[in-house]
Amino acid sequence: MATLQQRQEALIHLGNTLRDWRSDWADQAVWAKAKNGWFSESEVRRAAAAWAAALLPSAVRDWSAGLPDAPPTPRKVGLIGAGNLPLVALHDVLSVYASGHPLYLKPSSDDAVLLPHAVEVLREVDPDAPLFLVERLNGMDAVLATGSSNSRRYFDAYFGHLPHVFRGTRHSAAVLHAGTTPEHLAALGHDVFDYYGLGCRSVSHLCVPQDFDIQRVFAEWMPFADVVNHNKYGNNYDYHRALFMLNQDPFLENGFVLFRESEALASPVAVLHWHRYADEASLRSWLEDRRDQLQCLVVTQPQEWTSFPAVAFGQTQAPGLTDYADGLDVLAFLRTL
Repeated sequence: MATLQQRQEALIHLGNTLRDWRSDWADQAVWAKAKNGWFSESEVRRAAAAWAAALLPSAVRDWSAGLPDAPPTPRKVGLIGAGNLPLVALHDVLSVYASGHPLYLKPSSDDAVLLPHAVEVLREVDPDAPLFLVERLNGMDAVLATGSSNSRRYFDAYFGHLPHVFRGTRHSAAVLHAGTTPEHLAALGHDVFDYYGLGCRSVSHLCVPQDFDIQRVFAEWMPFADVVNHNKYGNNYDYHRALFMLNQDPFLENGFVLFRESEALASPVAVLHWHRYADEASLRSWLEDRRDQLQCLVVTQPQEWTSFPAVAFGQTQAPGLTDYADGLDVLAFLRTL
């Protein structure tokens, strides 16, 4: 088995290949788009850039510091990966690999090209890396799984007796206020439209003060208008626009996103929910009631919202190695096996 230092070098190597956008990654991006129409080249490259930033040498070494060269008792860890975004399950892969436990990966059919290729890139430095692609998870000692809230029931039924980390569906929201600047709103566009709004870190709900002019948002989001030219996104926009009109549901539109007033955190692709709040106290109470549904909360001053998963405007799609989905520290979990 590779030492911790060798595993760190493999992780850094992976980051370098993504940063350089090596020709093999460009080739894999073509195949990924052919298999999943949501994986356009721009969004695959966006994911590559985010992982390249996360896998800088100093970040890798700080994140994995203190891990042993080998766990006292290696455990077979099964991983059921999500596939809503390019390389969305990579953090779990890297966590298990860094820990030294053998990984048995069942990739999502929606990300069956990029994630296995990342495993092959790790093998360029660590040819004997205990990373295995499987169709079924039999004989596992622990399981990591991400899926819909319905999937959670299956995870519990099949693997609930094992040490596990199970994740369901979460959503992200943003808080606007009188001091929200045009620059904040422009950055928020990335939180909403990057990856076509498909991720749990994608903002699907806006919390807006009573006197805020919602048209200000539209004005700053015009640079993202091209998103509607993506076939799948555009179809969602047309479908929900027609549905709202048929049902006589009130909504606002600007040609590429539909605004519907609703307190629901979740919204369909091409739709953004929003509600008005009276004051900060009522807003915090509203958010507290939905804490278990929140993946990210976009705010102007994250340090003032430490009891929530707060991030700055424009930063939801740039998580680091210590930003764990659902706030569940997978590396700490793996250390307990």
